Amino acid sequence: MTKLSAFVLALAASPAFAASGPFFSLTNTDFIVTISFLVFVGVLVYYKVPAMVTNLLDARANQIKADLEEARALREEARSLLASYERKQKEVKELSDRIVSSAKAEAEAVATQAQADLKASIARRLAAAEEQIHAAEASAVRAVREEAISVAVAAAGSVLSRQMTAESAKASIDAALKQVDAKLH
Repeated sequence: MTKLSAFVLALAASPAFAASGPFFSLTNTDFIVTISFLVFVGVLVYYKVPAMVTNLLDARANQIKADLEEARALREEARSLLASYERKQKEVKELSDRIVSSAKAEAEAVATQAQADLKASIARRLAAAEEQIHAAEASAVRAVREEAISVAVAAAGSVLSRQMTAESAKASIDAALKQVDAKLH
């Protein structure tokens, strides 16, 4: 009710009282306008228009609060999703770093193994080459000995044939046959 009395006092101090002639007369337009306005305000109050407007404003305020709460909830959900994705990104980065370091270590191990295999292969080839060299040396030594023996036999045969007579040759052959016979039996 204090609002209504404040409204009436505000009307009492209005320029409507500045009109000429008696104010409370139906010929005074200011009075008619004031009465019409008061009737209009009364009708609005009777039909509870201010309460409906207040309810509409309260409903709108509640809707805005609900929207704000929903926005806060969505914001928190977005933050949690962002944190989750950042965590996943960090995990993926760590995994990729581990994979890269593992691949580097594996590549180094493969390179070390390849070097060891290469050294072993070179050692085998060197050993095979040395064996071939030794075999070639032995073959050359044998060939030289055989040639030396052939030359010595030919030289000895030549010397013996010059120095030997028929009787000494026969005696030599008999002695050789006796030696062979003794060794075979």
